[in-house]
Amino acid sequence: MIAIFPCILSGRKSLVILWVFLLLLSSCGEEQAPIPKPRAFPRIYFPKKGGYRIAELPDCPFRFEIPAYARIEKDPDFFKEKAPNPCWFNVFYPDFNARIHFSYYDVRSEKDLFKYINDAFKMAGKHTSKANYIDERVLAKPNGVYGRIFEIEGPAASPLQFYLTDSISHYIRGSLYVKAKIKTDSLAPIYDFIKEDMAQLFNSFDWKKS
Repeated sequence: MIAIFPCILSGRKSLVILWVFLLLLSSCGEEQAPIPKPRAFPRIYFPKKGGYRIAELPDCPFRFEIPAYARIEKDPDFFKEKAPNPCWFNVFYPDFNARIHFSYYDVRSEKDLFKYINDAFKMAGKHTSKANYIDERVLAKPNGVYGRIFEIEGPAASPLQFYLTDSISHYIRGSLYVKAKIKTDSLAPIYDFIKEDMAQLFNSFDWKKS
C-alpha cells in the first residue's frame, strides 16, 4: 500500500498541471475587450493678433475695420443669380475657412426698414430649436449706427448674426459661418477668436458722408 501512494500523488499533480495549461491556452484565444481611445480635438493654428485696416469698399456707403489676416471677398452671384445689391460681400478668414456674410439694402421707406429688421429676427429665430440660448444685445453709437447682435450658443450653423442701420436710408445684415472640417463642439475656439474681431468691426463701423 505504501508503494502505491507516490504514484497516486504523481498522477494528481500531473492532472493539476494539465488543467492549468489548458486554462491558460483557452484564455489566450479570447479576444480582449477594446479600450476606448481618449477624445482628441484637432489642433488649430491661430494667426497672430495684430493691426486692423479699413475694408476696401469704395462703392458702398459704409466703412469698418478688419484684421490683417482677413480679406474682403466679393461675389456678384448669389445662389446662381445676380446679387440684389453690389454691396453684398464676405469678410473671409482663410485660416479657418470662415466667412462673415454681409447683405446691404437701401432703405426707401419706414415699411422697408421694418421688413428688413423683422427678417433679421426671423433668421436668428430659425436657430432657436437647436440653440441652447440666444443672447440678444442692442447696439447704439453716437455716429448714428444702431442695431442688434444675436449671439447663439449651441449647435447652430451661424453662431453670431447682426444687423446695423441708420434708421433712415441704410440697412446691413451680417452672419458668421465656419466651414472647417471639424466637429461643431470643436469650433468654439474659432468662434471666440473671430468674435474679438467682430467687436472691433462694430466699434469702427461708420456711415460714409454723402
